[in-house]
Amino acid sequence: ETVERLQRRVRDYRAGYAQSLSVLEHAKEVNARSGSLVLTKTSLMLGLGETDEDIRQTLADLRNIDVDVVTFGQYLQPSRRHLPVKEYVTP
Repeated sequence: ETVERLQRRVRDYRAGYAQSLSVLEHAKEVNARSGSLVLTKTSLMLGLGETDEDIRQTLADLRNIDVDVVTFGQYLQPSRRHLPVKEYVTP
């Protein structure tokens, strides 16, 4: 996943930010109705040009749908045909 502002540039055109949030929200709701405790988790790629505000907004969006776990990973350019790294993010 990436922040909403970069979604179109980074991900396949068939995937969308709202769609990803909807899938996470649906997984939480379906399992809650069945009485199961299910943790929802997503990951966020960093280093593609996102701003601190982009990240804060994404985290707020995830909190609004009760996502339990968010991991962060550094984007690494797999080949020259892929998007370049804009920044190496330090912890």
